[in-house]
Amino acid sequence: MIGNKYGARKKEIDGILFDSTKEAKRYQSLKLLEQTGQIKELRRQVEYLLIPSQKKPSGGVERAVKYHPDFVYHTRAGDLVVEDVKSEPTRKKPDYVMRRKLMLMVHGIEIREI
Repeated sequence: MIGNKYGARKKEIDGILFDSTKEAKRYQSLKLLEQTGQIKELRRQVEYLLIPSQKKPSGGVERAVKYHPDFVYHTRAGDLVVEDVKSEPTRKKPDYVMRRKLMLMVHGIEIREI
């Protein structure tokens, strides 16, 4: 298994390579919830556009800013849930905090952190 600087170890389940054991376990839990009808339409790594690409007056292009949460699904009542499995250090990283805030501002979606 390959690790990262925060000690997370990649884990493969159902042919899917997850960034951490915690994320893989959450996937297993969500799959079980989906199989029992408690959630539906479970998807992984759905792309959300936060800031479109832009042309610079001086030439060139600023790349778009996108966000790919770990899981997206609907509750039995039909509510959309966007979920990210994060360690405590990652939750505080400025890049993630900015994306979390942009998700709320641009899409009206509050990220559920696990």
